[in-house]
Amino acid sequence: MGKLTNTVAAAALILPFLSGCTADRVAPLASTGAVADLSGYHLGAGDKLRITVYNEPALTGEYNVTPAGAVAFPLIGAVDVANHTIEQVTTDIARRLDAGYVQDSRVSIEVLNFRPFYILGEVNKPGEYPYSSGLTVEKAVALAGGFTYRANSRVVFVRRNNGPDEGSVSLRGAPIGVQPGDTIRIGERYF
Repeated sequence: MGKLTNTVAAAALILPFLSGCTADRVAPLASTGAVADLSGYHLGAGDKLRITVYNEPALTGEYNVTPAGAVAFPLIGAVDVANHTIEQVTTDIARRLDAGYVQDSRVSIEVLNFRPFYILGEVNKPGEYPYSSGLTVEKAVALAGGFTYRANSRVVFVRRNNGPDEGSVSLRGAPIGVQPGDTIRIGERYF
């Protein structure tokens, strides 16, 4: 009976501390579904684009988005693409080309490589990994070599593309989609 009393007393001392460290204090992440919706995808540093200007092979090519969030494009110079959708950038490039360089320019853009995502904490191989379409948190953990023996495999924390807030996600429900540039943190379990 003495051991049980000591265990209950220790739990009473530890539980207030643990409640401050669990997902209860972090705003839950909005539901994203199993596959991240990239239809309104905002470009950013690390993305690689294929920009095609029809009937202009000298302008067509592959372009990397710089850390400053721009693409160095022939004739028109730097094009700011950070936090813009593909449609917005397409319109901007076409408008700037039409202003004296190409008549009735037709531009299309596709993302060849999305910026990487990051996973850290209680996984066997934390680090930077290339993004692939259909990526979920579970698949990201698998890419990182799985959970360590200390990992909390019930709740993970996700920061969307260097956003200001980190949200908690339960792994007990539907798969959670990962987006390019996300940071996934696997916490430590306490019991």
